[in-house]
Amino acid sequence: MEHKKEKRNERAAIQLGLFLVGLLLFGTAAGGQLTGEEKNGKEKAAIQTSGGVSDAVEPKKIALTFDDGPHPVYTKILLDGLAERGAKASFFVTGENAEKYPELILRMQKEGHLIGNHTYSHIQLTGNNREAFRQELISTNEVLKEITGAETIFVRPPYGSWDKGFEQELNMFPVLWTIDPLDWCSKSSTDVEKRILSKARENAIILLHDEYASSIEAALFIVDELQSQGYVFVTVEEIMLVS
Repeated sequence: MEHKKEKRNERAAIQLGLFLVGLLLFGTAAGGQLTGEEKNGKEKAAIQTSGGVSDAVEPKKIALTFDDGPHPVYTKILLDGLAERGAKASFFVTGENAEKYPELILRMQKEGHLIGNHTYSHIQLTGNNREAFRQELISTNEVLKEITGAETIFVRPPYGSWDKGFEQELNMFPVLWTIDPLDWCSKSSTDVEKRILSKARENAIILLHDEYASSIEAALFIVDELQSQGYVFVTVEEIMLVS
């Protein structure tokens, strides 16, 4: 009971602080510009009254990542949904699909999503195909550079198989994941959603694939749900900078 009472008090304090900030902004619009000193004083008063509004509303970062695309139908639907929600994502594309659908790669770049390398043909690194794997990374980088004009430094190695030697040889860095809902083996978007929501936390990296209708449906539901909980969807680069 004491904990709930504290939560209610904290929420009330936050609401009061936001109300005071609103009054400040309204007063500025209605009565002309405040001096810098007056404005700073009123903002400080609002924050102190609220018990720290800025801390209370600090968003929690989380990353959606999509492998194997782009897909000519589902990736477009996904991009439309992300744009409507103001969410960013990271797309680890294969070179062969990027060549087929360069317009989707360009749209990803234009809308602020991260574009990463997922090899050319989705090859898995093994003990005896290192050079072939390396060449697929290089080929995909060349395809993406031709489309976007930008270098690609992040790679999602298929099945998570990686050789750290590539990091120096190619100046490329692997991006794995912390939440794998196994969307590739389920046609139920609800099951995928539940698996993600049960493990969602700040700075998590969610693995999905933009070649399944159920994955797109689940992804957009997840964005809506987690945004309502105070999460902001960012590219993996932002997550890795704080890791």
